[in-house]
Amino acid sequence: MDRAPSASRDASPDLAGALAELVSLMLATPTVDRLLDDLARLAAGVLHPPAACGITLRRDRQPVTVASSALLAALVDEEQYGQGQGPCLQSMSTGEIVDVPDMHGERRWGGYAERALRHGVRSSLSLPLLVNGQHRGALNLYSTEPGAFGVPERELALAFAGQASAALTVVTRQAQQTELTEQLRDALASRSVIDQAIGILMARNRTPAEEAFGWLRTASQRQNRKLRDIAAEVVEAVGGVPPSPTRFVDPN
Repeated sequence: MDRAPSASRDASPDLAGALAELVSLMLATPTVDRLLDDLARLAAGVLHPPAACGITLRRDRQPVTVASSALLAALVDEEQYGQGQGPCLQSMSTGEIVDVPDMHGERRWGGYAERALRHGVRSSLSLPLLVNGQHRGALNLYSTEPGAFGVPERELALAFAGQASAALTVVTRQAQQTELTEQLRDALASRSVIDQAIGILMARNRTPAEEAFGWLRTASQRQNRKLRDIAAEVVEAVGGVPPSPTRFVDPN
């Protein structure tokens, strides 16, 4: 069990190819789920022989296998979630590399090793994934052979995990920006409809803007409906058609 060091060796052809593909995926701006599936596939193929890879992330404060290259990885991940302990959970929570050279003789994490052996797993390697600088997950590699993750394999896996963390950070930020843009679009549309309704009420009732808005708010509370929906009805009653959505222009 080690604190994650820096990979010191040159990338192997397989790692170089995997990292090049990872960069291409980032430039294509895939969805987070699509990227996770590709990360699991690429990580599994970096090592020889290929390992089964599972990616664990926290969702709603619970660990979830969000992608796997093989059913084996998902099953062994689940064994750990059920017991609340295991190498992938330890790596995710501590930011440490957790190496299990051979499940035979492994005494950590209660009866986890015995359950992993029943699935045919003899050795494993779990590496932390950082998203926006925080430990949010782990990249888990499982092999049916003992001692599958020596120093060269560890360094290759570590180099890939570092790039995977960077990719997840970029795509997560893009997703958050998209969500913020949608929220701004909705807020602008709501504000536009409400302003139209206030103007109609001011003209119809000869009241100032504060009183017109107060009428909308009171109606919203009394009917337990959104203020925007009440405003839309006012606009439609005058114009005969629902209010048109306001076009949102991204400031970027």
